[in-house]
Amino acid sequence: MEETPPGQRPQPQPAHASPPFPAAPFTPPPRVFSPTLAARGTPSPSPGSGPGHAPAHLSTPPGPPVFSSPLRPAAVPFRATPASPHPVPFAAAGGGYSSSSSATATASLPTSSAPHFLNGAATPHGDLDPAPSALQGDGLDNPYVQFSANKVLKQKKLLNAPSLGFGALVSPGKEVAPGPEVVERDPRRCLNCGAYVNLYCDVLIASGQWQCVICKKLNGSEGEFVVSSKQDLLHWPELASTTVDYVQVGNRRPGFVPVSDSRVSGPIFILIDECLDEAHLQHLQGSLHAFVDSLPPTAKIGIITYGRTVSVYDFSEGSAVSADVLPGNKSPTHESLKGLIYGTGVYLSPIHASLPVAHTIFSSLRPYQLNVPEVSRDRCLGAAVEVALGIIQGPSVELSHGIIKRSGGNCRILVCAGGPCTFGPGSVPHSVKHPNYAYLEKTAMKSMESLGHEAQRHSTVIDIFCAGQCPVRVPVLQPLAKCSGGVLLLHDDFGEAFGVNLQRASTRAAGSHGLFEIRCSDNMLVTQVIGPGEEASPDSHETFKHDSSFCIQMHSVEETQSFSVSMETKGDIKSDFVFFQFAVHYSNMYQAEITRVITMRLQTVDGLSAYLASVQEDVASVIIGKRTVLRARTASDAIDLRLSIDERVKDIAFKFGTQAPKSKLYRFPKELASLPECLFHLKRGPLLGSIIGHEDERSVLRNLFLNASFDLSLRMLAPRCIMHREGGTFEELPAYDLVMQSNAAVVLDHGTDIFIWLGAELAAQEGQSAATLAACRTLAEELSEQRFPAPRILSFKQGSSQARYFVSRLVPAHKDPTYEQESRFPQLRTLTPEQRARLKSSFIHFDDHSFCEWMRSLKLVPPEPS
Repeated sequence: MEETPPGQRPQPQPAHASPPFPAAPFTPPPRVFSPTLAARGTPSPSPGSGPGHAPAHLSTPPGPPVFSSPLRPAAVPFRATPASPHPVPFAAAGGGYSSSSSATATASLPTSSAPHFLNGAATPHGDLDPAPSALQGDGLDNPYVQFSANKVLKQKKLLNAPSLGFGALVSPGKEVAPGPEVVERDPRRCLNCGAYVNLYCDVLIASGQWQCVICKKLNGSEGEFVVSSKQDLLHWPELASTTVDYVQVGNRRPGFVPVSDSRVSGPIFILIDECLDEAHLQHLQGSLHAFVDSLPPTAKIGIITYGRTVSVYDFSEGSAVSADVLPGNKSPTHESLKGLIYGTGVYLSPIHASLPVAHTIFSSLRPYQLNVPEVSRDRCLGAAVEVALGIIQGPSVELSHGIIKRSGGNCRILVCAGGPCTFGPGSVPHSVKHPNYAYLEKTAMKSMESLGHEAQRHSTVIDIFCAGQCPVRVPVLQPLAKCSGGVLLLHDDFGEAFGVNLQRASTRAAGSHGLFEIRCSDNMLVTQVIGPGEEASPDSHETFKHDSSFCIQMHSVEETQSFSVSMETKGDIKSDFVFFQFAVHYSNMYQAEITRVITMRLQTVDGLSAYLASVQEDVASVIIGKRTVLRARTASDAIDLRLSIDERVKDIAFKFGTQAPKSKLYRFPKELASLPECLFHLKRGPLLGSIIGHEDERSVLRNLFLNASFDLSLRMLAPRCIMHREGGTFEELPAYDLVMQSNAAVVLDHGTDIFIWLGAELAAQEGQSAATLAACRTLAEELSEQRFPAPRILSFKQGSSQARYFVSRLVPAHKDPTYEQESRFPQLRTLTPEQRARLKSSFIHFDDHSFCEWMRSLKLVPPEPS
């Protein structure tokens, strides 16, 4: 093979037509790093967004300053939740060969660090090693997959115990820096089961054949893997790394990536409820002005308002506000859509050309004039979405240089709603007391589900942002957002949190047409998958002769999502390792077809203690939480599931713990010490408990939890508690009510809400309390800087009515004996006797169990704090 001259891009090597390599000398295969993958990254900072400037993508509220006060170690270790790092944006890549030993690669996409894995390096040439080399890593630090245990128990009975279970959390669209190895050629797959070649496959270097780790069958490579030594196999990224991205470039110009807007996926349609009262409208106008100011100049936007009619605003009239009006009582006709698409109006326009017009449109909006209750106002939300989809599918979404995207093309519809859909397609009656309400609601849900699927087929995500006090009929709107790959969020008002979520929704990286495949070796079975998708039909993907994969059709591919995968084994496991392969195939926003393949290996063990020591308690808690919350469809379901948590904790103790000597109580296994406390928070918290008022709120929260990333899921499950200390430092403490000390301030992060509590003694000192509150506010903004949805941040003083939101999320440990309090909350030892007395007298008696009381009520010994 001849070497490519410097600066010239080598051609990608076909997957199944490569000529045999000579035994010597060896030339590494070309690895072309495609700049189209920059679509998975974030834009480079715009001028003025460097150090000392506010981030360009968030204009309200301003970005918090760097918080330098360190957190002291927690008295009881609690998993931190770091913000996901922003991927780095890249310009067009140059060409060149790249290998693990070469320093001359000119590609500007990041590669993974030098391979830590050797593919059978100790294996004699030409022989198959019966077990993977010990030098190969297991990939347990893989950022995309987290297992509930890092070892697999060989005994079927205990591994399959439903109370603890075995599984993984997979975030196939997660963005990390540096990203995976990128290869511009088709992947090699097992012809028997469809699994992808990977670093754990044994390769016969004399013939180039490789053995599949899933089904153990041999496959040919048309001589591609014929090399002189095993070490040379590391020049193939798929044989050297646990994660590889295979790329097929679409019809964009090669090497072209518009870095400045790489986080904006396509046209954005803003749908605005025109039935708002004046106070709500003023807040919404402020959020919308800030939102369009935050968009990059090349982003295209469209604006629609809806009430009894649908008004589509025309950007071609300059400073004058002009709109085409369609009836809202029925779906738009083909003729009316054709008139819009082929008429003279401009309904999708780039920000650089239409920003003043957009501001004028927002300023021209007027409050609802009729004397009609909010819930009884006519809103044709369904018809408005249908009009937006019709325009998106028209020729007005042509990209520059005469290139037309596929129909839809990774677009977003952002709905700003103040009430339910009560007019036209997908509507429900104004009152739930309507005699036929149940039937009409079910019909509306089916209509919205169908509309959501239609949007998803055209790569359009619908996010619905609701605000105000009017009930929005969540069961009807949820299918529209869910089936399109979007989210439904509830806000108190159209102010700060609402505006931040608008901005973060528009900039979160998204792919479309995602297919998620799971394969396991050694008779491991996937029993349940929870996440943003649905089981794929057999004709939606390529199948192989003995393909046992579990396939999920993803609604969208986004970094904020994860799948909870539960697994069991058919029988006792005999082998030393079990292999797991997760593959996601999707189209990114620049029409590149991406196949991300993640392969991992877990060691099997006989001993129960070795298995329990490998359990990742946070991951296991989240998986159990998602399996439980999935079944909570009604308020009565939630009550039953609280009792099921009791039975689950008892069963784990009976199966994996030991009986206390001279007692009928069982000891919870010390390796799982934090697990029951996480489940206690689940039982009492907003997902299953009754600390938030309306079932609609709980329904929205549960849907977010079921689809959320690991970090957000963990925070929603068990809150993180941080106390402000004198001198501006912070100390992380258990989320117990013993933290409510009158001279302190506390930040409680519960995922979708962050609470700042000021003790009465501190609040009385105006200057100090203001500085402390500002420091706590800064910490709260830092904790949630990259979080979507952005949490509501509330601050209040001890004894105020709002403080109940804070108190209800804390474990009532004040009811425990003093020795137990000090054991689980060592910070108490630093208080003076007077402070201890004041703290004790501040508590109000409730019937709620403390954690220790709850464990004893289950005939269990509370686990010792870690």
